Amino acid sequence: MTAPFVDGIGALDVAPALDHPELMAPSVHQVLATWPLGAAVGVAPIDPDVSDTAAFCARYDVTAEVSANCVVVIGRREGREELAAFVALASTRADVNGAVRRRLGARKVSFAPVDRAVGETGMEYGGITPLGLPARWPVLLDAAVVSTTLVVVGSGVRRSKLVLPGAALAELPGTEVIEGLGRTIAGNGAPG
Repeated sequence: MTAPFVDGIGALDVAPALDHPELMAPSVHQVLATWPLGAAVGVAPIDPDVSDTAAFCARYDVTAEVSANCVVVIGRREGREELAAFVALASTRADVNGAVRRRLGARKVSFAPVDRAVGETGMEYGGITPLGLPARWPVLLDAAVVSTTLVVVGSGVRRSKLVLPGAALAELPGTEVIEGLGRTIAGNGAPG
C-alpha cells in the first residue's frame, strides 16, 4: 500500500505517523510501530476544539464520506457484557440495534459511557480509534470503510487525525468486516 501522506486529504497537513509519536496515544503508536502497514499511515495535527466529526469536516475540508467514526459499545445478555468497537463512515449511521447487536449476540447494545470508554481504551474521548484498542475486543468495521481509498480516523487524542487506506483497517487484528453495518443517512446520498 502506498503512503497516503504523499497527497494528503482535504486541508490536512499530513506527515508519516511513525515520525510523530507525540501526535497519538501511546497504544496507537505502539500498534503502528509493529504493524506491517504502519508505514502507510499518515498523521495530521488539528485543533482539538474541532475534533468532533461535523466541526472537523467543515474546518479541514474533509468529506463525511472519508471520515470514519470509531464508537465503543457495550453488548449485554443474561448478566454478561462485552465491550466492542464499531467503525463506520460519518456519512452513514451504524446499525447498532441490528448488525452490531446480532454480531455481539446481545439482547441490548448501548453506547459506552464516556468515562468507561476513555478508561478502557486509554484514549481521549473524541479521538478513539480502532488502532490500539484492547486485544479482547471485537472491532466491527463497515465494508464501506474498507472500500474507501483513504479514510480519516482518530489518533487516540483530540489534537490529530490518522489518514490511511480504508483497506488497511481490515488488516488489524480482531477486526471483522460487516456488510451493511453503516446505513445511508436519509437525504445524504452517500454509499453505506
